[in-house]
Amino acid sequence: MSHNRPKAQPTRQLENERVIVTRWSFAPGAETGWHRHEHDYVVVPLVAGTLLLDNGAAGTAQAELAVGASYTRPAGVEHNVINANDYDFAFIEVELKT
Repeated sequence: MSHNRPKAQPTRQLENERVIVTRWSFAPGAETGWHRHEHDYVVVPLVAGTLLLDNGAAGTAQAELAVGASYTRPAGVEHNVINANDYDFAFIEVELKT
C-alpha cells in the first residue's frame, strides 16, 4: 500500500535479449510502488543502508544492505521497496531474461 511517498526513479541502462539492467535511485522515504518481478534478478547495492520491503499479506521486513554485497531473488516476487534511510539510496538491478 502506498502512503503518498515520493517515487523511486528507475533508469534503464541496458536491455538486450538476455538482461535488463536498471539503476534505481531513491530519495529518503521514496518507494518503487507495488510490482511483480517477471524475471529472476540480482541487486547490487551502490549505497549501504536499510530498505523496507512491503510484502503485502506476508508483512514487512527490513533489509540491511552493504555496498557491493549482491543478492538474488526469483521471478514472481511481489513487493514495494521503500528507502528507510534519511539519505539517498541506490542500487543496480539486473533482470535475467534467459
